Amino acid sequence: MSLEVSPELLETARQGEIDDAAFVECIRTSLPYAWEMVTGLVARLQVDGGEFADNHTPPPDEQARGQLLRVLASDAMRGCLERYFGVKLAFQNCHRLAVFPTGDSAAYRTFVTAREQILNQSPELRDC
Repeated sequence: MSLEVSPELLETARQGEIDDAAFVECIRTSLPYAWEMVTGLVARLQVDGGEFADNHTPPPDEQARGQLLRVLASDAMRGCLERYFGVKLAFQNCHRLAVFPTGDSAAYRTFVTAREQILNQSPELRDC
């Protein structure tokens, strides 16, 4: 299961839409490694500036890797986090998450190309 959903949130969903604040809280508590990764990169982008902030460190274990994959593979979760933080998320391999300012920057367009995906490959990451 991707998320630990409280009975109250489940009931709210049955009755209508879920607001971003409630969904963000569910993501934060259900996927703490992924949450820390995103929030850390957002903070780094805000403090350091630049075109983007990204992660090069593999997750410490398969549970953490699974959290990162789940949050980024879900259009709903990914979109909610992008709206909440006011950023654009991009992902390569099993752990290279990048956070970009909103908008369509040249750095983002480059990061999401097939060329960059190929250049980011290594034997160590084959089975990640």
